[in-house]
Amino acid sequence: MRLFIAIRLTSQLKESIQDVQDDFRRQQVGGNYTPQENLHLTLAFIGEYGDPDEILEIMESSVPFAPFTMRLDRIGCFDALWWAGIAENEDLSALARRLRHALAEAGIPFDRKRFKPHITFLRRAEFRRGRKVQATIVPREMRVERISLMQSTRGKNGMIYTELGSVTGKAGRTE
Repeated sequence: MRLFIAIRLTSQLKESIQDVQDDFRRQQVGGNYTPQENLHLTLAFIGEYGDPDEILEIMESSVPFAPFTMRLDRIGCFDALWWAGIAENEDLSALARRLRHALAEAGIPFDRKRFKPHITFLRRAEFRRGRKVQATIVPREMRVERISLMQSTRGKNGMIYTELGSVTGKAGRTE
């Protein structure tokens, strides 16, 4: 099964990102827009792995964290992939480092690209009126109180993300 560990977003953050997506659509930018229900911040992409319980155990026992606040503050792109960015946040960076270290120590493979906290909202952007887009994001904060192990499956209308379990700050696993 295809797995990743993520922070699921509040409806307020999703609405801010949806507003940016609407701005892009009004300016006739095509591409694969991320459905609102799939918006998330990936902490570690694991990919194909057959034992989600092992990953949940690592998340619970090896990656303690206290709840913290993160702030959505900008938009940017990596070539044709557009994202909403998170303001610099040492608590978030430390959580991602601890999580990735624990996965590595357990021998669980994951994408080792440098952690750049972002929320992908558009893939394969196609600009019909030139690459310049007028869009701003409403800065919003959210309290991060849990991290989730997610499964990604391909459905007939795109990707479907299912939470397999989560770990709350200073608490244990919930399912």
